[in-house]
Amino acid sequence: MFQQTQENVTKVSTKALIVGLFEEQKNNQTTYEELNQAFDQQLDELMQAGDLSNKYGKVGKIHTLGKIEAERLYFIGLGKREELTTNRLRKAVGKTFQSIQKDGFDQAAVSIASIFQENPTEELLEAIGDAFALSTFEQSTCHTNRPEKTNLGSLKFISNQELDLSAVEKGYAYGTGANTARYLVNLPSNLLTATDLANFAENIANENDLEIEVLGKEEIEELGMGALLAVNQGSNEPPRFIVMKYQGKETWENPTALVGKGITFDTGGYSLKPKDGIVGMKMDMGGAAAVVGAMEAIGKTKPKENVMGIIAATDNMISGKAFKPDDVIVSMSGKTIEIRNTDAEGRLALADAVAYARKEGAAKIVDIATLTGGVIVALGDKVTGALTNNDEWFEEIKTASEKMDEPVWAFPYMEHYREEVRTSHIADLNNSPGRKAQSILAAAFVGEFADDTPWVHLDIAGTAVSDSEYDLGPKGSTGVMARTLAKAFDLDK
Repeated sequence: MFQQTQENVTKVSTKALIVGLFEEQKNNQTTYEELNQAFDQQLDELMQAGDLSNKYGKVGKIHTLGKIEAERLYFIGLGKREELTTNRLRKAVGKTFQSIQKDGFDQAAVSIASIFQENPTEELLEAIGDAFALSTFEQSTCHTNRPEKTNLGSLKFISNQELDLSAVEKGYAYGTGANTARYLVNLPSNLLTATDLANFAENIANENDLEIEVLGKEEIEELGMGALLAVNQGSNEPPRFIVMKYQGKETWENPTALVGKGITFDTGGYSLKPKDGIVGMKMDMGGAAAVVGAMEAIGKTKPKENVMGIIAATDNMISGKAFKPDDVIVSMSGKTIEIRNTDAEGRLALADAVAYARKEGAAKIVDIATLTGGVIVALGDKVTGALTNNDEWFEEIKTASEKMDEPVWAFPYMEHYREEVRTSHIADLNNSPGRKAQSILAAAFVGEFADDTPWVHLDIAGTAVSDSEYDLGPKGSTGVMARTLAKAFDLDK
C-alpha cells in the first residue's frame, strides 16, 4: 500500500502525482521549478491564469501529455509555509486524495520535497496516512444499482531521504478505526441489532488479536444490570454487553476503560421522540462504534497500555413490557434510579457499563455517547462536549483530540449539578432533572457511577454525523473520537 522511491520526480510512473505549492518565491520550490522546466515554463502560465493555485486548500490538476512519466499532476495549495500545521496538512492532502479517487485512479505518488524542506517528522507522516484512510472512505448504501467505483489503494512517497513508513502505517490504522466506526453508524438499525454489533466486534477482535467476551441477557441479569435491562425491556431484541481487551503490558492490571453507549435505535420509549426527531436515531450507537474503532486501531498500533472496550448494547423500544416514567430501577452498582424520562436511556446503559468497568479494576474511564441534543445547542457540530472529575486525565484526552483535530470542550462540573441528579423523593437518583444544563446533568448522572475513578465523559451527539461532504470524508457518520481514543495511548508522557 505504501512504498518509497528515490527516482526523479519526472521519472516516476504513476497515474497521479501530487505536488505541494506554497505562497513563496518559486525559486524556493525546487520540485515546481523542475516540473515547470519539463513543461517548457507552461506551469507559470497556468498559475497566472488561475488554473493552478498556491492558496491553501485549492487543488488543481492537469494532464501531463507525456512530458513526464506521471499521467496527471495534482497541485495542492498549501498557503504560507509557516502556517502549515499538521492538521492543515491532513486536510489538504485529504482533499487531494478525494479528488484523485473521484477521477477513478487507484494509485498515486506524492513528492515529499515539494511539501517538506526537511525530512518530515513521524507526526506529519502519520497525518498523511491518517488522511489517506479517512478521505477515501465511501459510505455503504443499500441501492440496488450501485455504480462500481475505483478505490485509491496505494501511495508512493518520492524522497531522496529515508522515510519512516511505519508512521504512515500507524496513521492509516487510526483512520481505519474511524472508518470502522463510520461504517457501523451508517448501518440501518434493522441490519445492526445488539447481536449484530456483538458479532461485528468479535470479528474485529479476532482480526486484531484482541480478547473479547460477549454477555447475553441471562449473564447481564446475573450481574444485576438493572439499568441496561430496563432500557431493553420493551424490545424483542436481546441486549448484549461487549467487553474487548487489549493487553500491552506484561501483566493485566490497571486497565483504562473505553465505555460506549450502544443504543442501536432510540424511539425515546414512552417519552416518544417527535416524527422529525426520531429519524436518524440509528446513529445513537455512535459511542459504541467509536469504541470498536478505537480498539481496532489499538490492536494495530500496539501501545504499551492495557485497554478495555466496554459496550452496553440494546435498542430503546415501546411495548406493553417497556419501562415507563415513574418506574424505579436498581442499577448494577446498587443505586436506585427514578425514571422521569425514558428518552434519557443512554445514561442508564452507561451507568451499568461504568460500574462494570470499576468492578473490573479500571484505573481510568472515558465514556463516549451521543447523549444529548443540548450539546448541539451549546457547541454546534464541530466540537465534542466533555465533563470530567480529573483534570489530568482530561488533559490527556484533550491533547490526543488536538493532535487528531477532533476538538473537545469541557463543561463545568460543580456540586450543585451533582445534587440535581440526586434529587428524588423515592430513589437515590433521577435520570432527568430537566431541560436546564441538560448536557451537564446527563453527564453528571453518569459520573455518579464513576465515583472517584478518574473519568472523562464525551458527548458526541453533535459531532457523530456530518451534514455534508468535507475534506476528510463523505456526508454521514464521521467516526469521531475513535482516533482520539486510540491516540490517547500514544502520547509522549
